[in-house]
Amino acid sequence: MQYIEIAIAIIGAVALAWIADLLTGRRGIGAVILVALVSAACGAFLAIRVFAVAALTDWEWLLWSLVTTVIGLAAFFLFRNKR
Repeated sequence: MQYIEIAIAIIGAVALAWIADLLTGRRGIGAVILVALVSAACGAFLAIRVFAVAALTDWEWLLWSLVTTVIGLAAFFLFRNKR
């Protein structure tokens, strides 16, 4: 299982998006999943390339990825357009 960390990051981001969608009572799961996956990718990029605190073979970037997913989802629900 060479890429298990990447699979866990994707599953974790989708799970967090699903939970956020359930908690807010919205039905637009597609946009929420998109925000979660982009946030997770940004968190991984920050951990691996910008701050160099982890490598892709480490598990530390996974925590960064999930934390930035939560931050991204919070910002999405805070600043999105309400018609």
